[in-house]
Amino acid sequence: MSMKFEPGIHLIDKPRGRSSFSMVAQVRRLSGIKKVGHAGTLDPQAQGLLIVLVGKEYTKRSDEFLKLDKTYEFRLKLGENSSTGDSEGEITIISSVEPTKAEIEVILPDFSGKISQTPPQYSAIKIDGERAYKRARAGEEVIMLPREITLHSLEILSYDYPNLQLRAKVSSGTYIRTLGEDIGKRLGTGAYCTEIIRTSIGQLQLKDATVLD
Repeated sequence: MSMKFEPGIHLIDKPRGRSSFSMVAQVRRLSGIKKVGHAGTLDPQAQGLLIVLVGKEYTKRSDEFLKLDKTYEFRLKLGENSSTGDSEGEITIISSVEPTKAEIEVILPDFSGKISQTPPQYSAIKIDGERAYKRARAGEEVIMLPREITLHSLEILSYDYPNLQLRAKVSSGTYIRTLGEDIGKRLGTGAYCTEIIRTSIGQLQLKDATVLD
């Protein structure tokens, strides 16, 4: 799609497989403006809403968006674990037990309110100036420290074993792949994310975002 980005706050629908940085670079080319940034990264294998700020006046406002709550819709595959927490990693079969929807609903309240979460090695967190997932993919050992996050809500959207689709409203800094793995541990089945879509940041919605070719 050929378009011209003016200085301002732009909502972009980031596709799966692309980094947040590559989206910023594309908007920089389309706008012709050097000062372009984003307010809250998405891992390459996640998709959905990305806030892109164009122009110096707007890039300095990134802190306004970084701490906002976010909503994700994500799909888990039960019965297996992945070394990366998503379908890109090495898959290990954990269990053939098929939990009922009622059994899943019973454990979801365990993931509400303030909880401790350890971000995955394959994340966009910077370690000594480099993304953790780049270090991990290079075979380096990456030590991630636990952090406190808040889960405001967690609900089942659909369930057809082994596929479980959920929606979560969470605080900034929450890692959905880790949440998926923790749900799998709690069920005793194992789990990893096959799809992650960020649908909102604060009051900003994915349905209002621009799709870039």
